[in-house]
Amino acid sequence: MEWTEKRAAGQIVVTLLNGVLKELPHGATVEDLAGSIGRELKKSAIGGRIDGKLVDVYAPIEADASVEVVTPESPEGLAMLRHSTAHLMAQAIKRLFGYEHVSLGVGPVIEGGFYYDVDAPRPIRAEELAEIEAEMANIVKEDLPIRRYMVSRAEAIHLFNEIGDELKLELIRDLPEDATITIYEQGEFIDLCRGPHVPSTCRIKAFKLLSVGAAYWRGDAHNKSLQRIYGTSFPNKRELDEHLAMLEEAKRRDHRRLGRELNMFMFAEEAPGMPFYLPNGLIVRNELENFERSLQRAAGYEEVRTPLMMNQRLWEESGHWDHYHENMYFADVDETKFALKPMNCPGHMLIYKNATHSYRDLPIRLSENGQVHRHELSGTLNGMLRVRTFTQDDAHIFVRPDQIEDEIAGIIELIKQIYGVFGFSYQIELSTRPANSMGSDGLWEAAETALQNVLASLDIPYRLNEGDGAFYGPKIDFHVRDALGRNWQCGTIQLDFQMPEKFDLNYIGEDNQKRRPVVIHRAIFGSVDRFIGILTEHFAGAFPLWLAPVQAKVVPVSDKFAEYAEAVRAKLVEAGLRVDIDLRNEKIGYKIRETQMHKIPYTLVVGKEEVAADAVAVRQYGKGDQGQMRVDDFLAQALTEAHDKTIH
Repeated sequence: MEWTEKRAAGQIVVTLLNGVLKELPHGATVEDLAGSIGRELKKSAIGGRIDGKLVDVYAPIEADASVEVVTPESPEGLAMLRHSTAHLMAQAIKRLFGYEHVSLGVGPVIEGGFYYDVDAPRPIRAEELAEIEAEMANIVKEDLPIRRYMVSRAEAIHLFNEIGDELKLELIRDLPEDATITIYEQGEFIDLCRGPHVPSTCRIKAFKLLSVGAAYWRGDAHNKSLQRIYGTSFPNKRELDEHLAMLEEAKRRDHRRLGRELNMFMFAEEAPGMPFYLPNGLIVRNELENFERSLQRAAGYEEVRTPLMMNQRLWEESGHWDHYHENMYFADVDETKFALKPMNCPGHMLIYKNATHSYRDLPIRLSENGQVHRHELSGTLNGMLRVRTFTQDDAHIFVRPDQIEDEIAGIIELIKQIYGVFGFSYQIELSTRPANSMGSDGLWEAAETALQNVLASLDIPYRLNEGDGAFYGPKIDFHVRDALGRNWQCGTIQLDFQMPEKFDLNYIGEDNQKRRPVVIHRAIFGSVDRFIGILTEHFAGAFPLWLAPVQAKVVPVSDKFAEYAEAVRAKLVEAGLRVDIDLRNEKIGYKIRETQMHKIPYTLVVGKEEVAADAVAVRQYGKGDQGQMRVDDFLAQALTEAHDKTIH
């Protein structure tokens, strides 16, 4: 018998995730549903999904629907918990600094936690975060119900006028006059928010405020600067403690500190956001670029170089003027406006157009380690991870339409090969047409379909990221996972039907007629500079032998063995290793510890026994004493390790 036939009056039917059907009274809440399944589920429920829409746990189910109970352990539940913790923090700040003196900006969930932008009567100091946490704990103990209300725009304006929150009033006034607005109330605290939220402050179990920063209101440098307070929240103390331990380890691995200590790179006030490469850093960079070059040559790439600066007409033709000019740097030359290139693509279009091509010539693979400049707000700069000038390991591949899928498959294999050398696993994301795109619907549909087809044919799982493609085409992004489990977007493959149209690119087809090529934009490291920052943190500065700026250091026990130490060093250097020597009149233990501090892969100690045996006493970073080895044996081992790019 169908449910509709035996249903009692006023009853609704709920379909659970596992397909089980449950009959409930009309208007029963998600919490009621959880209780009908089990007492423990009711205790842990903090929200729900009704026909896919996230709702509060006390939201009524008004009709037959598919319903899922959300708990803090799920991704949606964790985000809800963190969003509610942001409100908890805002309430504590209002209490401590005075409701009439604090105005609230926005408080979203971000990866790893949340933040809230606040306009307080004075700067909130880092040492005051503990005081805010204590007040948050008091509010948790008060077990304040968190409830959702719908009001008109006029009612919201009246309410926040009474509260005296100018930032919220600005947000409300930007909404249409007929808008229905959602607010949340917990005790005396009211906030403008879409929600959903946990049902009570007592459901927030484990939280920590992390830092205080600054941000412009609504991301606009012309607006006032607000204080941005970061925090995190977890379902229990164990998970919070594990996360805090990971953050401490991340501090230990911070590439900015390691970059200074290892003499790799520096920054100066004279060029904010623009890295200076020191000798050791340039070694790492050259090794990375040469490694990639060797694989690209084998894969049929030809390397080119394009100018740093080209005139405004080119950027108008490429579409960057309309879609990207706010992020570009300009200069007037001979009464003509020029721009520093933010991307290498237009220069490669000009190179392709410089010659006539046959269908037999394609694919044409042009690569360039090209330096680009992009204007980033000063508050967003972050060591090597967010800079204003960087080098892209760019490539543009000009293909016939029938070559698209095979060529992309080849690029994916190349990316897989390179990431594997560093021990990176990765996830793939497919990003589709953004709001500020250029080009016709038909070309976009063809490009998106081509990328979906190649991922399907290779049986590669991916996440869809709708609306986040480049303005000229959809893209596949590669997110690598580092030693701390953090994800970094590095590689990208972008399919572009637009620029060949913009630049009127052609090849001669089999029928002797002009045909339009398709362009595949490709980067593997993404930004070489950023990739170096990621690698520095991934390896905690202890680079594998092939990348290490100094691969070995020879340390004589005393100056009596200096001549032998020099001979060992000379032999290793002649064979191609990067080797230093420590001839200072210091104790051997001190010199070994210092070598370890600089994270040099091998320390080669030489004394009386080593001289007699034509050997070295080998200490390996992270593994300690490896015993005595003949110099030739160590050399063979080290050369093999460097050639194979071994990771210990």
